[in-house]
Amino acid sequence: MDKLFDIDSPFIQFLNRVADLMILNFLVMICCLPVFTIGASYTAMHYVLLKMVRKEEGYLLRGFFKSFKQNFKQATLIWLGMLVLIAFFGVDFWIFRYSEMEFSKFFMIIFLALALVFAFTAVYVFPVLARFDNSIKNILKNSVSLAILNPPKTILMTVAYVLPLGLMYFFDYAWMLAFLFGISLPAYASAFVYSGIFKKFEPEGQTVASDYDFSVNTEEGNEEMNE
Repeated sequence: MDKLFDIDSPFIQFLNRVADLMILNFLVMICCLPVFTIGASYTAMHYVLLKMVRKEEGYLLRGFFKSFKQNFKQATLIWLGMLVLIAFFGVDFWIFRYSEMEFSKFFMIIFLALALVFAFTAVYVFPVLARFDNSIKNILKNSVSLAILNPPKTILMTVAYVLPLGLMYFFDYAWMLAFLFGISLPAYASAFVYSGIFKKFEPEGQTVASDYDFSVNTEEGNEEMNE
């Protein structure tokens, strides 16, 4: 019984991880309140989560706000562009659903394909920004490439993000779980998936022990992604 509550026991480490994810979830929700900061908040979250899954984490708050500040400009510009596209797809979907106009199946298929490409790309954008030092153009281009080149993993990550919404729709009690872990837990699951993908474009044998050196310049990685 004593070993169960030992600080290094799997049980205590599990509880610590649950607490970290809950704190991170609250932190992201608070930092997302101004709306235009959502991009920076998600980037900072993925910065912390990638270090968690690789067991390289330092201080959660320090790491989060370090990444938030460092990537704020790029993350905000990317997020605002994504917000425009979200509005575009949302309005078009509303028109398709409620308008009396008739649209060809070909047009609907093209619309659906574009929406899926956008959704699949979106699951990589902020993790890529959190991990790699690059221009916005290359961040977006690499995110599209990763989504296309890793379809099973991309779908798995997308499902992880959508699952909480489905649970909230069908089960009332899921709202409480979503409030506690609805953002951080799906992102944590996704981090296990994209961590292995990212290692292909990182310097071999690189480890990170602090919150002050976690950026990789991907000029060479861009060439590999585009081959």
